[in-house]
Amino acid sequence: MARNSNYKNNRKAREAKAPAFIAYHVAEKSEDKSFWTRIGAAWDHEDGKGFTLQLDLVPVSGGRIVLRTPSEATEERGA
Repeated sequence: MARNSNYKNNRKAREAKAPAFIAYHVAEKSEDKSFWTRIGAAWDHEDGKGFTLQLDLVPVSGGRIVLRTPSEATEERGA
C-alpha cells in the first residue's frame, strides 16, 4: 500500500495538452453520403516519434478511422 502512494507522489504531473488529431469513424452509406462520428483523439509524443491514440468507441461495423487536425470549430464546440 505504501509503495503505491509513494509512486503517486513521485510521478511528474502531466500538463493538459490539446490533441494533435481527432479520430472519426466514417461510415459510407451511399456513393455521395457518409456519416462521421468522433470516436477519440491522438496526442503526439514528446520525442516526435509517435502518437498515443485514445479511442472512446471502437467501431465494429466496418468503415474506416480517419485522423484529422482539430479545427477551430471543433475546439469551440468542445468536441
